[in-house]
Amino acid sequence: MSSTSGREDELNGMRPAASGTCAIGVMAKVPRPGYSKTRLCPPLRPEAAAALSAAFLRDTSTNIARARRSVPIVGYAAYAPSGTETDLLPHLTQGTVCVLADGSRPAPDGVEGFGRCLFHAIQQMFAAGHTAACVLSADTPTLPTEFLVTAATALLVGDARRVVLGACDDGGYYLLGMRLPLARLFADIAWSTSSVAATTRARVVELDLDLVELPPWYDIDDVAALERLVGESDGYDAPWTRCAVRALGLDAFTYSPCTK
Repeated sequence: MSSTSGREDELNGMRPAASGTCAIGVMAKVPRPGYSKTRLCPPLRPEAAAALSAAFLRDTSTNIARARRSVPIVGYAAYAPSGTETDLLPHLTQGTVCVLADGSRPAPDGVEGFGRCLFHAIQQMFAAGHTAACVLSADTPTLPTEFLVTAATALLVGDARRVVLGACDDGGYYLLGMRLPLARLFADIAWSTSSVAATTRARVVELDLDLVELPPWYDIDDVAALERLVGESDGYDAPWTRCAVRALGLDAFTYSPCTK
């Protein structure tokens, strides 16, 4: 990539440590009927969607803990809204650290919507003294553990310009990691669209950063992805999610929308 020195003030004069820990924060909210996984309703009832959301959180936080066996990782739940930490804890694996990420902290121009929450999470984890920090989707309970290990390893051996991106099949991303809190990576993004990963890559080029891309994976935010979850066994075994699928009678889930 060509040099773009001076185009990102937050890089100026900053150098991360040569080694340390990588924080991985899953973006979390307390599972609640009518508020969790609403894009799965219908065909699911709100109570079933909330039960799946709870299982996703438990599996994702457990998966981070498993990755910690291979590389120095600290697992976080970056939660919102404020005041829900106590209700969130039962849905997380033991040892997960809760940190508020509701976007209430001031952010540079252009960092709006969900981007403010993501950037808030990154800021909080760096403020805790970690060498690197990643934000992680709560909707990828089957993400292979080795993807998390690869992300943390790549960041811990990289320098200030190292960024790790894990793109989803739908054009979003399931993970974004960095060595510095780079607000520009969250600015002027059309969140919840198929352009999120592509726009993020464009920001990486703009800032002359060193990009490491993880293999693509899928997030479970619509009925087609739910059908894929039920029909496939690839990736992390996700025991809490598999148990919820069985308990909810979704073992043979298929969805064919009515057409006229």
